[in-house]
Amino acid sequence: MSSLPTSCDVLVVGAGPAGSAAATWAARAGLEVVLVDMAVFPRDKTCGDGLTPRAVHELSLLGLTDWVRTHPVSRGLRAHGFGQTLELPWPGGSLPDWGSAVARVELDGHLRDVAIKSGATALDGLKAVGVRREGERVAAVLFDGAEAGVRSEIACRHLIVADGVRSPLGKVLGREWHRDTVYGVAGRSYVASSRADDPWISSHLELRDESDAVLSGYGWVFPLGGGQVNLGAGTLATSKRPADVAIKPLMRLYASQIAVEFGLEATGADGAVALRQEASALLPMGGAVSNVAGPNWALIGDAAACVNPLNGEGIDYGLETGRLIASVLAEAPNTPLTDIWPEILREHYGEAFSIARRLAGIATNPRLVAALGPLGMRSDWLMTLALRWMGNLVTDDDRDRAARVWQWAGRRSLAVDRRPLFA
Repeated sequence: MSSLPTSCDVLVVGAGPAGSAAATWAARAGLEVVLVDMAVFPRDKTCGDGLTPRAVHELSLLGLTDWVRTHPVSRGLRAHGFGQTLELPWPGGSLPDWGSAVARVELDGHLRDVAIKSGATALDGLKAVGVRREGERVAAVLFDGAEAGVRSEIACRHLIVADGVRSPLGKVLGREWHRDTVYGVAGRSYVASSRADDPWISSHLELRDESDAVLSGYGWVFPLGGGQVNLGAGTLATSKRPADVAIKPLMRLYASQIAVEFGLEATGADGAVALRQEASALLPMGGAVSNVAGPNWALIGDAAACVNPLNGEGIDYGLETGRLIASVLAEAPNTPLTDIWPEILREHYGEAFSIARRLAGIATNPRLVAALGPLGMRSDWLMTLALRWMGNLVTDDDRDRAARVWQWAGRRSLAVDRRPLFA
């Protein structure tokens, strides 16, 4: 564009799944939307690339079912660990009974294109560096990057912050990440594999270091088709139990341990697995941030720590929160977001996130993992329940016993939280 737009109804900063979903839904509601990202597209994003049934559901609402089905379709999770391998189908119910995996460089680009086709104006290569306020409201966002050495601003009625786990603009607005609850440290890579079309995503729940000691983490292999898989490893931590492993070396060790079983491509004389595009990230989880909204601005997706503490999934919550905030702005544009947005997040995610981060906190203790892991892996029934609960594949429409137990446990957990989620 030869010049930047000077104002809009809704300014969205960050064009990942959360930001693009918000821009799409807001534009479809008839609002004037500008979607801005600091990177130049196409761009990559550190991620496992997996799409759970919850994410597939949101993509279907956007009209993307057929597009998702052009990528690998997963039947469920193949869980490995403690001498067992279990194939656990996606449970279905009120959500789809299938999942998928799409590399983020493709997924994010496609979702951004959907936002543009829905009427949003998209700009890339612009870094949000500050805001101009009128009282407590954000009147405009300041950007660097339109031209070398020139700072520009875009005025807005509402601001949606979807700039990822570090959320630099969120920090400007007062966002604080609380690390006393569980957070993730994860790495991902791409590697050629003879099982790139496997209909199951794989997770190794028994992750060991070079001394064969069990770690409080997990590894994954997500088939992407086209001869490659996303391979990664993650570990859980808190401020009291910080992660004391180097994640990229751990990922390479994990790759060497499963190389034969998964037909991973090796290179060099030493036969090491040929990992490409290795990247790692810290993941705030379970709503462990405060100051997620102001009178006319709100944080969504990863910026609001909407990441599942039990499986590290954030794409589904990014898509969901994008749809939810757009609905609020379209239906109640004059309502201050300061109080209602944190409450909406707690209503949708409070119970699940609260109990999930307690369970994940237990998983930061390797001794407990080593003691409880073999017991769980002996039962298909128990692991099927665990898959549903770990993936938060429970909605308000579900009324079966497993859903009721999960929701009851979530309410009990939420009632004793020392710090409310998203506050």
